[in-house]
Amino acid sequence: AADYSHPGDNIPPILAVAQHVGSNGQDLIRGIATGYEIQVNLVKAICLHKHKIDHVAHLGPSAAAGIGTLLGLDVETIFQSVGQALHTTTATRQSRKGEISTWKAHAPAFAGKMAVEAADRAMRGQTSPVPIYEGEDGFIAWMLDGPDASYQVPLPTPGEAKRAILDTYTKEHSAEYQAQAWIDLARKLNREHPEATDPANVASVLIKTSHHTHYVIGSGANDPQKYSPTASRETLDHSIPYIFTVALQDGAWHHVHSYSPERAARPDTVELWQKVSTVEDPEWTRRYHSLDINEKAFGGSVEITLTDGNVITDEIAVADAHPLGARPFAREQYINKFRTLAAGLVEEDEIERFLDAAARLPQLAAGELDQLNITAAPGVIDFAAAPKGLF
Repeated sequence: AADYSHPGDNIPPILAVAQHVGSNGQDLIRGIATGYEIQVNLVKAICLHKHKIDHVAHLGPSAAAGIGTLLGLDVETIFQSVGQALHTTTATRQSRKGEISTWKAHAPAFAGKMAVEAADRAMRGQTSPVPIYEGEDGFIAWMLDGPDASYQVPLPTPGEAKRAILDTYTKEHSAEYQAQAWIDLARKLNREHPEATDPANVASVLIKTSHHTHYVIGSGANDPQKYSPTASRETLDHSIPYIFTVALQDGAWHHVHSYSPERAARPDTVELWQKVSTVEDPEWTRRYHSLDINEKAFGGSVEITLTDGNVITDEIAVADAHPLGARPFAREQYINKFRTLAAGLVEEDEIERFLDAAARLPQLAAGELDQLNITAAPGVIDFAAAPKGLF
C-alpha cells in the first residue's frame, strides 16, 4: 500500500445516515462495504503522508461513496458528493505531528460530517468542483505529485464482490497500529528478560524498523514531545519509545492506565524511555511495503544492550492479533475487546443487548438500526460539567 488509514471511521457517518432515513441492516452492510472498498483502494494507490496531508482526505470521499451505496443514489449524485467531500476534508498532517492535540480524535468525525453534508447537498442538486482529482487546479496537480502524475486505484468492476475489507487489520491494543507488534514483543520480553525492565540494568534500546514506523512514531520524527512525560495522550499514542517502554515494564497494555499522567511520569519509566531510539532498516521497510501477505511486516527487531555488556535481541514481524500472528483475532476476541472497552462505562444488560443486535445486523429491519446505539451507564456522562461553547 502507498499509505495507511483507519477505514473503520467510515462506519459512524454511514450508520448515522442509515438510522436517519430508516434503512435496514442489509443496506447498512452494503454501504459500509463500499466505504471500506473506496478508502482501502485509495490508500493502496495514493500516498497522502508524503505530502503532509492527513489521511482523512481519503475518508471524506469513501464515506460519501458509502452513503451513496446505502441510499441507492445515482452515479452522478455520488460523483458530485465525492468531489465535494474531498474538497472539504483535505487537511494538513500537523494534526498528527509534534504535540498532538485533541483534534486528532475529532478529525474523522469532522470528515464524516462533511461526507454526510456533501451527500445531502448533492441530492439537492448542488454540484462540486470538478474534476476534483484530475483538474488543472485540483488535488493531484497541486497537493499530490503534480499535474503530470497519475495513479491506478484498483476499484472492483460492476458486479464484482467488494473484498478490500479483507485487506484491513484489527487493533488488539489501544495504540497506533504500527505499535501493535511492538507491544506484543515487549510483553514477551517482560516474561523472558525481566532484567531489561529496570533502567539501572539497561544501557540502550535500539529498535530497527520500517521507514514509516521510524519517521512517524519513532525517534526519526524528531519530535521531542515523544519523550516528554507531560505529553498528551494523543502524543504518547504516537511514541513507540514510550509505548515499548511501558509494555516492557508492565508486561501488558491498557487503554486507560498505560496513558495516565501518573504512569507516564514514573521515574523508572522516564529513565528507561530516554534510552530507547529507533532507526530505519531497509529490509523492514521493504517488507512493510510488500504486497505478499506472507512477508508483509509491521514490526522489526530490537537490541537491548545491558550495562553488563550482554545484548538481548529479538524480532517480530506482525502483531499477535494479525491473521498470521501468534493469536489471530477471531469473533471471541472482538467481543472481549468490546467488553474491555465498555467495562465501567456501560451496564452489563446494555452490553448484552448491543452484542445481540450487532450479531443480528443482517436481519435488522427498516427502522431498527437505532439498536446499534449504546447507552452509557448513569453518571458516566455529565453534560453540566462540560465547558460551554456557542451551541
